Amino acid sequence: MDTFQFGKTSTLLPMLGYRFGRSGSQVLILGGVHGNEPEGVIAALGLIQHFFESFTYNLRITVVPQFNLDGIMTQSRKNARGVDLNRNLPTKDWTRDVKEEKYFPGIEPNSEPENKALVTWINENKPSFIISLHSWKPLLNVNGACRPEAEVLAKLTGYSIEEDIGYPTPGCLGTYCGLERNIPTLTYEIERGLTHEPIQKIHIPAILEALKVTEGRF
Repeated sequence: MDTFQFGKTSTLLPMLGYRFGRSGSQVLILGGVHGNEPEGVIAALGLIQHFFESFTYNLRITVVPQFNLDGIMTQSRKNARGVDLNRNLPTKDWTRDVKEEKYFPGIEPNSEPENKALVTWINENKPSFIISLHSWKPLLNVNGACRPEAEVLAKLTGYSIEEDIGYPTPGCLGTYCGLERNIPTLTYEIERGLTHEPIQKIHIPAILEALKVTEGRF
């Protein structure tokens, strides 16, 4: 395992990343994009622990468990500058017009240092697959060619697979990578309010199985 600074938040706190594997396709796993969704952080940290103890994939996997570190510390959806990081990416559909303040996308696309770090990493590393761990109602939102992984997850969790989350998401990661850059992106919406135990027993093993599919595909 290699630990590195993925970037810095707007308050200059380090965003840590953890790298596993030396060969194979690149995979990125993000947790904590929204700071009030701890379920994704728990899952990402659990994956790091598993990979640290046993890593057998022919993949290069990077995990950033606390992407919105400032938001996590304050239990806020948005970052320290009040921006929803999953509405701030420089997509073709980015807009400042939002129906609710919680989705505030910033004054311009890619204005936030967290997303600048993410865009730089994506451009430099060219991942083959991205998993973004969130929490909401049980849902697997696929953008791009990641249905094989989603089908494994659906079988093991009972979650539904959806290509449309049900409402507009301009400036989101699924659009930026999955639809506009041909980087399959799966937004994994873990059931909101789950405790550590079911996340450890159900969701982490499911992700590990899905990554075996990724290993075989790329």
